Amino acid sequence: MTQRLASADPVHVIAIARSWLGTPYHDQASLRGVGCDCLGLARGVWREIVGPEPFPIPPYSRDWGETGPREVLADGARRMMIEVSPAEAGPGALVLFRMKARAISKHVGILTGPATFLHAYERLGVIEEPLTQSWRRRIAFAFLFPQR
Repeated sequence: MTQRLASADPVHVIAIARSWLGTPYHDQASLRGVGCDCLGLARGVWREIVGPEPFPIPPYSRDWGETGPREVLADGARRMMIEVSPAEAGPGALVLFRMKARAISKHVGILTGPATFLHAYERLGVIEEPLTQSWRRRIAFAFLFPQR
């Protein structure tokens, strides 16, 4: 019998995520106000909500998610977060997007409301924007941050 982790307060998750707004985009970085990519944003929120990262993230290329059958991001998130169905994901949930049909998920965002999310986007940095139908249909996986 596995014990279910308690999830972090979504209001706290959203407040921490919003504190990253305006952080410039920078591949493989995870420093609020200095630079991050979408995974770096999630890592930074994790550190403030949960604590130290449980394992190092290996270097990755810009096209890492373009090939291969393995859901690298989802597999990693499953090791440390609480998986929920995308349909059940609400504010404070971490969502993984497939950027192309039949590709693996390679983009990360955090839901901030029923129709908004926050993410680090190339050339724009960390932004909050509407969760349009185009974005919504790309959600492949959803996870909750555990309590510390």
